[in-house]
Amino acid sequence: MKILITGNQGYIGPVLGRHLRRTIPDAHLIGYDTGYFALSTTNAPVWPERVFDEQINGDVRDITADLLQGVDAVVQLAAISNDPMGATYAEVTDQVNRGSAVRVAELAAAAGVKRFVFASSCSVYGFAPGGARTERDPLNPQTAYARSKIDTERQLAEMDLGGMTTTCLRFATACGMSDRLRLDLVLNDFVACAISTQKITVLSDGTPWRPLIDVRDMARAVEWALTRSPEKGGKLLSINAGSDAWNYQVRDLADAVAAAVPGTTVSINQQAQPDTRSYKVDFALFRELAPAHQPQITLARSIEMLRDGLTAMGFKDAEFRASPFMRLKMLEAHRNAGRLGADLRWTQNFLDRE
Repeated sequence: MKILITGNQGYIGPVLGRHLRRTIPDAHLIGYDTGYFALSTTNAPVWPERVFDEQINGDVRDITADLLQGVDAVVQLAAISNDPMGATYAEVTDQVNRGSAVRVAELAAAAGVKRFVFASSCSVYGFAPGGARTERDPLNPQTAYARSKIDTERQLAEMDLGGMTTTCLRFATACGMSDRLRLDLVLNDFVACAISTQKITVLSDGTPWRPLIDVRDMARAVEWALTRSPEKGGKLLSINAGSDAWNYQVRDLADAVAAAVPGTTVSINQQAQPDTRSYKVDFALFRELAPAHQPQITLARSIEMLRDGLTAMGFKDAEFRASPFMRLKMLEAHRNAGRLGADLRWTQNFLDRE
């Protein structure tokens, strides 16, 4: 089985690569990434892409049809991957997250690729007071990032994808330790605060709901999507990927981290304006269709791995929110150095330098 994974040099890719190498050992894994964060490894003992058979450098917006020839499955991870980056680069977010995903799906279908997996997001539910949202409930995306995800799902649904089995995994909010750690994710941020300052500052009033999923369980969900029968869910499926047990209010996440890092205090901004990103999610369909690929990592275990990983790194940066651990800050560093243009393409001056 030849599997192309776009955006594999980000937060999810290293964990997914190792998981697929273990669970589908005969797979031929091809990574395709432009390299924004390729050097942002965090305590990795080896180059994370060592498990891939091929690593191709390139912008996902420029993928050509020949790359899809002979490929059995595509996993589209490539994305401008959070709300702050989406707010700063709204047009590029649409180009990369929606435009490239749709184009790669078209090329894949034309090349006879059997399976296409799109990393979507539960953020498409946006502000959703009341009960947990199912795949049939109305959508209310609040950000450019969330809109790019649902716009992709809708466009895929309108396309002729031939015989290609397509799965849009609406992932809960990612968390957990990775070879390329991000700290611009709520749980990861809280653990970093606890390790570096022993104080967690919750910027909201603590009441918003978030569904979470550890990055290792995201890899299990992708494995399922790569192997699922189209009789289970249909040729085109959008599905919430996560666990009902991982619907938490933000203040509960902060308290759980404080309990795991003794001496940590929690400060909540009771005067904060209401957060418009609050939603609980129902994962019953995922539980029904993917019983052998359900999340296995508990909240306590995810926190433990983050705590131990950061401690092993000697992490002490109290100002980490201004550091390259924040994806937007890394992009800004590339731009300030003249390596990236406003369109987030590598500049010719940078490419031509000796």
